[in-house]
Amino acid sequence: MQTLHLLTSPHWKDYELLDSGGGRKLERFGPYLFVRPEVQALWKPALPAARWNAAHAVFVPTGEESGGHWEFRQTIAETWEMTYPLQTRLSENKRIILRFSVMTTPGRHLGVFPECAANWEWAVEQLGRAQREGRRDLRVLNLFGYTGLATLACAAAGAQVTHVDASKKSVAWARENAARSGLADRPIRWIVDDALKFVQREGRRGVKYDGILLDPPKFGRGPKGEVWEVYQSLPHLLAACQQILSPQPLFVLLTVYAVKLSSLHAAEALKDALNSRPGTLECGELVTVETSAGRLLSQAVYARWQAR
Repeated sequence: MQTLHLLTSPHWKDYELLDSGGGRKLERFGPYLFVRPEVQALWKPALPAARWNAAHAVFVPTGEESGGHWEFRQTIAETWEMTYPLQTRLSENKRIILRFSVMTTPGRHLGVFPECAANWEWAVEQLGRAQREGRRDLRVLNLFGYTGLATLACAAAGAQVTHVDASKKSVAWARENAARSGLADRPIRWIVDDALKFVQREGRRGVKYDGILLDPPKFGRGPKGEVWEVYQSLPHLLAACQQILSPQPLFVLLTVYAVKLSSLHAAEALKDALNSRPGTLECGELVTVETSAGRLLSQAVYARWQAR
């Protein structure tokens, strides 16, 4: 039987979920306040309307999924920097601070999913454990890598990382974040490609990875128009990933957003793809804790496997 977990990321200084309710959420990204849609916030806001009205920008959705536009109420910078201090100590007992740029984008996002920090920490822990056991030259594959924060966390922990995303703009953004974090010289391969095609090609080449991170969207297109639909495409991708795991893999981590998918189902899919490989399988939700009323807001489901 699976154990369900609620993972929080409590160590943020530059991000804060101030309040939620009425189908919206009020957040702080660095010095700025934003109101974004959150259909799961079925309750009433805890903070007064004046606090919400002080937001620098509000994302106004349209009828189509993820569609809409930003309504700016105050002037903000085109881009600004945020930081996240990794809590997991590295082998040299050095703490790494991830530095990255953020901005408003047409798809309501700002370049970082703060709730994922818990999984960055977990991946770093797995790499650190393997290094303490004498393993070197660890290889990690980050699929749907977006702006690269998971990539940078693994690279900071000493792994050789392959970062794959279908968006040329996102990969360029991730490379810029690597430079901001002082990690530009780390062994990172930056790849603009369709995730499934890339993994299948790596399988034919006999390339192996010790850890795989997957953060797929609900729907998307590859650089050559390849269609990604999570319910149809994810099983094929997981099966392909099983073929490129090293003989002694460390972990596989799957995070899924904005779909009607239970974490139990994500875990079962991962278990099936791994052919019941010995290890520990965990699943649950990534949640953010409000600072106003202490309520938990679920942001994504996850399933992760680690070797024994």
